[in-house]
Amino acid sequence: MSSVRAIRGATQSAANTAAAIGDATKELLLEMLSANQISSDDVISVIFTVSPDLNAAFPAGSARELGFSDVPLICSVEIDVPGALERTIRVMAHVETSLKKSEIAHIYLGAAKSLRRDIAQ
Repeated sequence: MSSVRAIRGATQSAANTAAAIGDATKELLLEMLSANQISSDDVISVIFTVSPDLNAAFPAGSARELGFSDVPLICSVEIDVPGALERTIRVMAHVETSLKKSEIAHIYLGAAKSLRRDIAQ
């Protein structure tokens, strides 16, 4: 039986360029799908946030390139907290899955692992 679950994730873009934001977003989304054994067809919606220093591209555009064409996507800017990790892309994906909440793999890549050491894979 499927349930609606939220999958969290974050990564750091190598630079504030469209290519770097796209690469980081795609890597994160693909890892989130793989680790949770789901496809883009299982995704209900995705919320992307970026740190204020990333403005060269929308992460949602990169998701569309991965096949998220029928998935509602939205991008926003994170609160500008002094000392926060720079060039950060965060994701919260709502999905249909048979996994229990405790079985969800939340994916934090690279330096973004420091954001949630309690759940980072």
